[in-house]
Amino acid sequence: MKRRVILVLACLIAVGALCGCGARQPDTSLPKLLIGSDTYPPYVYMDDNGDITGLDVELAREAFRRMGYEAEFTSIDWERKKALVDAGEIDCIWGCFSMNGREEDYRWAGPYMVSRQVVAVNRHSDIQAIEDLAGRSIAVQATTKPEELFLTRPTDDIPEVKAVFSLEDRSVQYAALESGYVDAIAAHEEAITQYMEDYGADFRFLAPPLLTAGIGVAFSNNDTRGLAGELTKTLAEMRQDGTMLAIVSKYIEHPESYLEVETLGR
Repeated sequence: MKRRVILVLACLIAVGALCGCGARQPDTSLPKLLIGSDTYPPYVYMDDNGDITGLDVELAREAFRRMGYEAEFTSIDWERKKALVDAGEIDCIWGCFSMNGREEDYRWAGPYMVSRQVVAVNRHSDIQAIEDLAGRSIAVQATTKPEELFLTRPTDDIPEVKAVFSLEDRSVQYAALESGYVDAIAAHEEAITQYMEDYGADFRFLAPPLLTAGIGVAFSNNDTRGLAGELTKTLAEMRQDGTMLAIVSKYIEHPESYLEVETLGR
């Protein structure tokens, strides 16, 4: 039977950083909006100087600047994200956050990008396709879409695995796979690709993707400030004037395919 195992590990794996050179500096004279996120390269991470940066950080700073705010990021327990935003402890959740299946849980801005949730195995694994995961083990980050998919199996396309290891710290997935502790991992394609580039890991993606999702910015359903609607318009303007493409291209190859939000739902 499937089981959900929560692993609490004291040792964290260092997360590689890409240079976010050329980013606009925040205007500290503006009122702040506190954004909750966790470390998820290339979207949000710490650079070599210990400063928070990344694709979503640059997008947030530019979008909120245009709206008359300063974006300030804070690291949160990802499993408590909804409780934190509903309690007003943070203004929104921003960090490669999939909207699919959560449309009614939050007041959304977006989608502003497309992301594919994928399964990866070690290069020489005998697992060749998604269906080969039947009876195997997989590691996922807790409260993410891959966890939901493998625990609930909403379609027959998701095989019944032997064990789902739900990890508090997303980065531990990679060590678990490289060491052979699990047979596969599942996460956003860009995040796994970034890890392989940073640490020389030799993983292989299985076809097809688990899910092609729109990613957005989540506000509480109790939020009456109108920020979600205003941010959606601002992000659309950034797409039209080329700002979004310029930012995304600094972090992801072939950025155009990640900006095709009009294809979602087809």
